[in-house]
Amino acid sequence: MSTAPLNRRGFLGRTALTGLGVALAGSVDALVRPAFASAAPGQAIGYGPLVPDPNRILSLPVGFSYTVVSRSGETQLDGGVPVPSDPDAIGVFARPGGSTLVTNHEIGSDEPFGVPALDGLTYDTGARGGTTTTAVGADGARQGQYVSVAGTVNNCAGGITPWRTWLTCEETEARAGEDGFLLDHGYVFEVDPASQDANRGKSPVPLKFLGRYAHEAVAVDPAASTIYLTEDASGPNGLYYRWTPPQGFRGGPNALRELAQSPGGDAAGALQAMACFQGGTHVPDLSQATEPGTVYAVQWVGVPDRDATSTSVREQFGNDVVTRSRKLEGQWWGDGGAYFVASYARTSDGSVAEHDGQVWFYDPAKQTVTLKTLFGVNPDPSVDTGNYDGPDNITVSPYGGVILAEDGEGISHLVGVTAEGEPFAMARNELNDSEFCGPAFSADGKILFVNIQSPGLTLAITGPWHRPLP
Repeated sequence: MSTAPLNRRGFLGRTALTGLGVALAGSVDALVRPAFASAAPGQAIGYGPLVPDPNRILSLPVGFSYTVVSRSGETQLDGGVPVPSDPDAIGVFARPGGSTLVTNHEIGSDEPFGVPALDGLTYDTGARGGTTTTAVGADGARQGQYVSVAGTVNNCAGGITPWRTWLTCEETEARAGEDGFLLDHGYVFEVDPASQDANRGKSPVPLKFLGRYAHEAVAVDPAASTIYLTEDASGPNGLYYRWTPPQGFRGGPNALRELAQSPGGDAAGALQAMACFQGGTHVPDLSQATEPGTVYAVQWVGVPDRDATSTSVREQFGNDVVTRSRKLEGQWWGDGGAYFVASYARTSDGSVAEHDGQVWFYDPAKQTVTLKTLFGVNPDPSVDTGNYDGPDNITVSPYGGVILAEDGEGISHLVGVTAEGEPFAMARNELNDSEFCGPAFSADGKILFVNIQSPGLTLAITGPWHRPLP
């Protein structure tokens, strides 16, 4: 694929993103132009130009402001220990008088502040990752924060279930005996945002039927309780998975944990990997698609050994059997299917073609995946010229459009896309070049929560939210 900037008006025609909401509804059909998009001189897009922050943390449009909810290593958890390092994806839940945030901490082995190991909440006492849960008021002010699962590794992304819990994913394939770990890792765990006690004896239960690999994000079909999962891995590149529950399973509070703890629960349901075809010809890698609107037929191939006893799950398949992708990242359910993101691809990592971001939609009724947007390769990520790269976490906006967390090279932004399909900078990290993580709105749409992973800031953004200017 050419690395030259692509004209944002030269792809698919305009399709409004009407109907988007925090309930994961609506469409991203307007996300059809590449990231090489900047406003014409004097033309307002989104919420207007960013104003430099005198505190050198976060630049925002005129009228917007932020507060720091917590700082890793400085703010104290309930019980008087520091908030853990590397906050990543966030699940936001409504509660009386405010919101509850369940935050992943992408901690491996040597980050300065680990998640404390607490009785009834810890999977592996040799591991230091996990999640914390924060209560905030209607104004975004922090009211308390506690450990909700501990003893896990590299909790990166995840997803909210239809029954309002958080699935937190380990992005690792580490085995017992590595880096001081006492148990195997690479699983998904379920966290209840209700209270710390609601997780005791429950959140540390690995949902082994979802497989052991470098998990990134999940999306759950509310009708069938089917779970779709992304894998962020290389050598070979990762896969896109589907888990279908066993006959008679009904999703709901505690249902996944109870299934995992039932006889034969480690292998309950069917875990499968995606294989794509175009005109009957197998597609080896999603980066092969270089035109938005590309549609592939999907078949699903059973995973031989989902716990990767001797061989990584993705290595159990030949390249002629499954369809791979580099850097599969964020995901959400909407429009009766799953939207998922690939951050970038390079031929040097085994990809067929190069890009700086794709957004795909899997339609379970049609058994197809469609490329919704393609980001051209950013020629110079170190300059702020309206070019973006490396979309990672993604959220819908109650005001139309979507917001992407940029995790690329150079300058980091929150990138908005208007309902008319115009990309714009919603925020810029002025502190450092660390990635943004986990953007998500409060249920009332008044606060956008987001993390700067290093040094570990959780921020609450408020302002004159309205439909972004096209």
